Amino acid sequence: MQNIEEIIEESQRLIFNKTGKSISFIQKVILRDSLNVSQKTYAQIAVENNYSENYIKQLVAPKLWQQLSKVIGEKVNRTNCRAVLEQYLNSYYLKLQSTTTGGKVILESPEMPVPPASPFYIERGLEKICYQEVNQSRPFICIKAPQKMGKTSLLNRIIAHANFQKYSIVSLNLYLAETELFTSVNKFLRWFCANINHQLGLESKISDFWDDDIGALMNSTIYFQEYILKQISSPIILVLDEVNHLFEYPNLARDFLALLRSWYEETRDISIWQKLRIVLVTSTDVYINLETNRSPFNIGTSIELPAFTKLQVQDLGLRHHLELTPAQLEQLMELTGGFPYLGSNRSHSNSNNNPKTKA
Repeated sequence: MQNIEEIIEESQRLIFNKTGKSISFIQKVILRDSLNVSQKTYAQIAVENNYSENYIKQLVAPKLWQQLSKVIGEKVNRTNCRAVLEQYLNSYYLKLQSTTTGGKVILESPEMPVPPASPFYIERGLEKICYQEVNQSRPFICIKAPQKMGKTSLLNRIIAHANFQKYSIVSLNLYLAETELFTSVNKFLRWFCANINHQLGLESKISDFWDDDIGALMNSTIYFQEYILKQISSPIILVLDEVNHLFEYPNLARDFLALLRSWYEETRDISIWQKLRIVLVTSTDVYINLETNRSPFNIGTSIELPAFTKLQVQDLGLRHHLELTPAQLEQLMELTGGFPYLGSNRSHSNSNNNPKTKA
């Protein structure tokens, strides 16, 4: 394994698999520079990434080498990391390729999201952008793609990164809300706040803050500012999946989405709101009318998941132990259009039929 980015990706996966934690952005920078033939000094890395040299040298780097040493079972340092990691990963993949059950390669179901530690996850280059955004003081991320394009798999990696940073996580799938809740803004926002209380481990004080005379939008804003944000010291990552479900209820959608937009705007002037970091996930375009200054889809960072490229489809095939010829790769691209689920399903099916088959 000669590719530095592959070594970094696989090292991160091994660490996560062993510890349940992801390496941080700055640890990736240190590992990348250490794997390069022309290494930068810790002082150079610190200056280029706005960190102190002592923090890099005495805390971040030693923790990285300690994690890798624990995973691999032998001492890893800046001098020997490339040789040790290449040797270990080559040996690991030989063992992985020989692991079979009843003559079939052990694979993951393409029906399910790809786990954070999975060797079958293909990075699109958007992951780093999302990790950097959630580390900012006022991020707002909107992830959009059709069904089965990998939104939940990406989301799981964002959550794993946030967990590593010791952020507080609230993750809500709007398809899990009962239909009755969407008939009233008041009912929906009480459900919304109650679920946030539960996931953050807070005592519910909704009734203490709720005043019917000022309306549900104002009630939820006050509740967040005066109670939730004051009770939680760490940044709160609020993840809302299947936001497109709201579009079936236009009046509720307009009010709720405008509310999220207003919370983002509060981060400019009120410091306590900077702890709230919002990630929206939707599988369809917005098909309701939203005023420009009330829409959350024209602020922050927009992430649209693209189809896989030829190289990514080829990589996916190799991870399923399929060696694709140029003609076969072209045929697979024509059949799937680079659609991740179709590509995974096709590779999964072929691998189970014969783990040594050349597709």
